[in-house]
Amino acid sequence: MLNVPSQSFPAVGSQQRVAPAGQSRNKVALKPGHSLMDWIRLTKSGRDLTGLRGRLIEVTDEELRKHNTRSDCWTCIRAIPLQFNLPRLILSRGMVYNVTAYMDFHPGGEEELMRAAGIDGTDLFDQVHRWVNYESMLKECLVGRMATKVSAGIRSQPETEETRTQVNGLTPPPVPPPPSLEPPAAPLPPKDTRPRYDWFQTDATVNIVLYTKRKSLSGSESPAQIPAAGCAVVDLIDGALRIDVVLGKLSYLLHWRLPHEVEERVSVHTASAVGKIQVVLWKKAKCRWSALGDPLEANDTFERRKDRRIFYRECVLASKTDVTHDTRLFCLRLPPGTHMHVPVGTHVYLKASLTDSEVVKPYTPVESALLQEAPPTEGSEGSQLFLMVKIYPHGALSHHLDSLQIGEAVCVSSPEGPFSLRQLRGVTHLYLLAAGTGFTPMARLIRSALTDLPTLRKSRLMFFNRQERDILWHTQLDQLAARDNRFEVEYILSEASDSWTGRRGRIQASMLTDFLVQPEGSKCLVCVCGPTAFTELAVRFTQDLGFSDEEVHAFQG
Repeated sequence: MLNVPSQSFPAVGSQQRVAPAGQSRNKVALKPGHSLMDWIRLTKSGRDLTGLRGRLIEVTDEELRKHNTRSDCWTCIRAIPLQFNLPRLILSRGMVYNVTAYMDFHPGGEEELMRAAGIDGTDLFDQVHRWVNYESMLKECLVGRMATKVSAGIRSQPETEETRTQVNGLTPPPVPPPPSLEPPAAPLPPKDTRPRYDWFQTDATVNIVLYTKRKSLSGSESPAQIPAAGCAVVDLIDGALRIDVVLGKLSYLLHWRLPHEVEERVSVHTASAVGKIQVVLWKKAKCRWSALGDPLEANDTFERRKDRRIFYRECVLASKTDVTHDTRLFCLRLPPGTHMHVPVGTHVYLKASLTDSEVVKPYTPVESALLQEAPPTEGSEGSQLFLMVKIYPHGALSHHLDSLQIGEAVCVSSPEGPFSLRQLRGVTHLYLLAAGTGFTPMARLIRSALTDLPTLRKSRLMFFNRQERDILWHTQLDQLAARDNRFEVEYILSEASDSWTGRRGRIQASMLTDFLVQPEGSKCLVCVCGPTAFTELAVRFTQDLGFSDEEVHAFQG
């Protein structure tokens, strides 16, 4: 982390400096329309306060230093929520916030906020604001986390003859360096694992065949696997064909302007056992094609998904149904020329223009139901998307979505997110900790594990909510637990009624001791999703019980 400037904070004479006993502390007079309630309304408006259009990034010291002006102000705060009375983690990664929009709302004035511009402002913040729940106040300003650096004090020292001690006449092996605090970025695979494509045609069709050089989840050789349901996102829009193959953290993209007209429909066939995907187009005229067309942006490229530009297509609302008193299940129909499989554990971004502002929010798709009584209808797979969305009182995008009439449109991105089914390979015990709508990534994960994971012996869900009426798919979860003895669910309510017979309270370390068991010879995976404070606590408690970083995955809620 960056060093905090040595100047006194707040400055002498500042409105934020604590006044002598018996005197009140003065604050800056805020402009009309800039009260705390006005700030809360602004954060709920859907306006992009980060400038990143909903994407979270990892911030280096160098990048943070660049954002140090009144019109572009970022700052970093390292802390564990104080309401939980937890000690600060000295080596924890700080959260970076774009506080530019907050300048005019800051009770202490712009000058004090600018003292933390472009630096780690934790110590400055704690001198005045240690009691403030900044995570809630600035959550819509969150840019991402600081990149981890190992402190110079714990780096391994170079070995010398003097430092190597003889033990019983033998020289012990050198002390290994401390483990990395952050998993390394996935390197691009060797060239021989790069996907390739070929194509052929008949009188009626054009067929593009992609050889991913990856196999299904049961394969043990490949660096990333193809789910049985496929992993291709195909868009045929205005004569342009875009095929994006999702391979774990990587993306293989093909993109052409087609030379002849085709029907506005596509068919995708996946042979997961051999790692092959076939995309079929239907010609409008029975003519011979000499080529697939002219290459467009990023054609035949293979790169990390996080480096790929987010692509949107316009979907229409097909239906919406109530799940709870404030949560709806929306079915979005993709365009006729689009086929999109969303891998388990990934999310999509929804985008809408509201009051001259572009609003972008991530949502994790679910299935139409937790329990599928019948197989999907022909043609429905890859052509529709189900989203479980809580309608917040001041949520701009959720209210916009809820106000849509059947047939009206909203823009939906391609799948995003780092989770890979490879993390499930060989897992015998799958533990899920979810709070509120943090349940959504768990819904498909439960089904996938119970259906496609032959090594699974037990899957347990601990589901936190305020009241019983807030529990999503309550009946279906109970039915699933009754049908499959490998699945268990426990509900915990923070505002339970007198008639509630289950557990009460919020997440605590003692709750997880008996829940997260590690039988001898087992391979465990713990997945966590919920509000930021919940996720931070759950991960901490889980790691305190001895689970390694590789055994814990936190979805960003």
